[in-house]
Amino acid sequence: MTGVLNLVSVGPGFADLIVPRAVAALQDSDVIVGYELYLRWISPWIQGKEIHTPPLTQERERALLAIEKARSGAKVALISSGDIGIYAMAALAFDEMRDDDVYQVNVIPGITSANACASLLGSPLSHDFATLSLSDLLCPWDWIEQRGRHIAEADLACVLYNVQSAGRVEGVYRILAIMLAAKDPKTLCGVVRNAYRPDQQVSIHYLQDLPSLQFDMLTTIVIGNRYTQRKREFIFTPRGYNAWTAPAVVPVIDEIPSHAWWIFSGTSDGNALAKTLAEQGYPVVISTATDYGSELAAKACQGVSVWKGQQGVEARKQALQQYQALGLIDATHPYACLMSEQLMGLSKTLALPYLRYERASAYTPEAGLLCESTEQAAEQAIANSQRVFLSTGSKDLATFLKAPGADMVTWFVRVTAEPEFIQRAIDLGIPRSQICAMQGPFSEAFNEALWRDWAIDCVVTKDSGLVGGFQAKAVATQTLNIPLLVIQRPQLAYPAVSLCPSFAAVLEQLNNVSA
Repeated sequence: MTGVLNLVSVGPGFADLIVPRAVAALQDSDVIVGYELYLRWISPWIQGKEIHTPPLTQERERALLAIEKARSGAKVALISSGDIGIYAMAALAFDEMRDDDVYQVNVIPGITSANACASLLGSPLSHDFATLSLSDLLCPWDWIEQRGRHIAEADLACVLYNVQSAGRVEGVYRILAIMLAAKDPKTLCGVVRNAYRPDQQVSIHYLQDLPSLQFDMLTTIVIGNRYTQRKREFIFTPRGYNAWTAPAVVPVIDEIPSHAWWIFSGTSDGNALAKTLAEQGYPVVISTATDYGSELAAKACQGVSVWKGQQGVEARKQALQQYQALGLIDATHPYACLMSEQLMGLSKTLALPYLRYERASAYTPEAGLLCESTEQAAEQAIANSQRVFLSTGSKDLATFLKAPGADMVTWFVRVTAEPEFIQRAIDLGIPRSQICAMQGPFSEAFNEALWRDWAIDCVVTKDSGLVGGFQAKAVATQTLNIPLLVIQRPQLAYPAVSLCPSFAAVLEQLNNVSA
């Protein structure tokens, strides 16, 4: 008797998303082989059948078992969630088949993670897109990075599968860094966990925010392209943009001088450094990420050219080459490690001098408890406090608000008065009444009054130095007798010769280069 091997896709998790042909195949099969979790939403159609459930890590054993049953003449259904032909069991089954096998094979398609998650987000995959699995169990990691780089350079919308596991934590952040190197940091993205299953979670973020999040194997990431837009609570990618052009990067001042030092700023002392260098006769261009940052730079350094916009590495590379930059001065925030890493990489690629100016630390053990990471600060705050004030900036909000137990804490935040930063806090669930949107730094008296009125019992901040208002925060928390949690500065491998702790040190380095 000729057996039957039905390769059955059972969708993301809801019975009403299983196609009728899959239901018919299940009903017609005598033997069911699949991971136990997948059987929960098909139980009405497999009652009384011979069922085998090898564990999750035994995919090949499952395929072999199903094939042996089919060879013996049984009608077998090999089950996979999503679509069995996409990162799933069908390939293993075909791999183990023999050319002389005579059992019938039926492949029944289903709804895979890509379109399941896309449907919850809106319509982000309406134009060309790619999928990329981050699991290196069956594929070398170098290949995964290479494919991710091509996807990013083509600015394709993409779906990341097998995002993160306990034994594979860092891979997703390496892929996100590759994406950020080529794609607009403001690219709209969706993060979906447990699509169409219990505990479903859906959120929308900018690409630049994803490195601050934590994921797991139940999470799928959907990354849009430069044309992906937001409407209401959804994102979508228009179907037709063949006549469109990429948004141009426009400097605040039209005249960008050639043979200038490019200062990557965004901080008040970075702007002050640019002014100092310009007054000493050095040709200077200031690069800032936001409109507001460019306005502040233009006011602080009148007459100095300002290049604004959150360009990727490739755009910066082209600009530095086009204007024949003399070198790069990294005066970004002490915690902007991704930007610093990109600038160091550019200096090597273009063989340009790299100088790192970083404001001095203001932390002392008496000021507060030093936390090794944002995650540790979140854990400490949630464990010991009820009304927590976050003075850490908008990028790290998700780490706190999505940490275990975060829903047991009342959160208050202070962000720069940029609409996108305020919206980020709102999207993460912070009520408007608990958002302070102002440009710092703030005085000790202001901090003390605000935290007393809001009955704050813990403040979380970064070691932002005297210029960043650290001392005023430390004194205010001591006056109010509430704990201050301080997130430690990231430790980057800066070239030793490039480190400049003062403006004078920067000038000395420039004199050495010019000599």
